[in-house]
Amino acid sequence: MAKANPLQFLQQVRAEVSKVVWPTRREVFLTTVMVFVMATLTGLFFFLVDWMIRTGLSLLLGLFG
Repeated sequence: MAKANPLQFLQQVRAEVSKVVWPTRREVFLTTVMVFVMATLTGLFFFLVDWMIRTGLSLLLGLFG
């Protein structure tokens, strides 16, 4: 395989970077807020599932203990 010319490589990198569609400040803000909302909902879901399992096991073990 032939070695790439460093100058040509940098030109190709620059051409590819110019094709990138960068998000707007608003899009970044909205996706960040959505990540925090989804992380909070996921944490709440697993907290409730854990609480139900713990309560169920405590009741079940209380019957035999």
